[in-house]
Amino acid sequence: MKKLNAAVDRFAMKHPRFGIPNLMLWIVGCNALVYLLTVFAGYSAVSFLAFDWAAIKSGELWRLVTFIFMPGYVTRDSILWLVLFLYFYYMIGSALEREWGTAKFNLYYLSGVVLTILTGVIFGLVNGNAWMTGADYVNLSLFFAFAVLYPETRFLIMFIIPVKVKWLAIADGVFFALGVLNSLLRLDILNALLPVVALLNFFVFFWTDITDEISYRRGRARHQTSHQTIQFKSAVRQQKKKEAERGYRHKCAVCGRTDTDYPDLEFRYCSRCAGYHCFCQDHIFNHEHFTE
Repeated sequence: MKKLNAAVDRFAMKHPRFGIPNLMLWIVGCNALVYLLTVFAGYSAVSFLAFDWAAIKSGELWRLVTFIFMPGYVTRDSILWLVLFLYFYYMIGSALEREWGTAKFNLYYLSGVVLTILTGVIFGLVNGNAWMTGADYVNLSLFFAFAVLYPETRFLIMFIIPVKVKWLAIADGVFFALGVLNSLLRLDILNALLPVVALLNFFVFFWTDITDEISYRRGRARHQTSHQTIQFKSAVRQQKKKEAERGYRHKCAVCGRTDTDYPDLEFRYCSRCAGYHCFCQDHIFNHEHFTE
């Protein structure tokens, strides 16, 4: 996985002009156009765009690509949801393209589409038939990428409730899992495979980030639980407890006066003495230094 991820980065750096600039604008625009054709001309007017293995075998090879332009919503009542989702995809895709550059973003989307196509082709060869409309899981996988790069970004749910992207990504993962489970219960193997394929594409591109984050968290946990690590909050609590038991915080090592008995007296620690020894203002410069 790491080698494949490194190969993607090298290709993107060597070929920065690879791909279609502002790709998500084209994807979103084509989805909107197909939706309008569906509403005004009926589904039959755009059915030739769907991934249909039987039609592909008969020579309609354009279906291998055009299925990604078919939206999941095809009725007039669903126009609001379509607009929201298309805007959401465009915003996330544009942010990823700005972060990665055109080449890497196009590779991410293209590899997701190619894996989806291969899944449909293999399933068609094995099962004899395969039908797909839209690239919903490929588009949803964009959100996982966005969540990794911008986990603290907040979105307004229902335009009111601010929620961090990392929590929405967890909800997205639950949606993927439920989609797989529901498809398996209906014995719809193809639709059970599509979310898995979309996640596979995500892991290819983010495997290094994920493993580095896991290693960092493990190292941090070991460091925090190590006996050599100073637990500052615990140390402060212990120090305050000792001060409460003793009844003072500072005590002069020469005269024995404390800050409790003499609150106006200044106390300091000598840097030349071995260990931590406190002295009042009268003895900080007038005392015999501790050597042990």
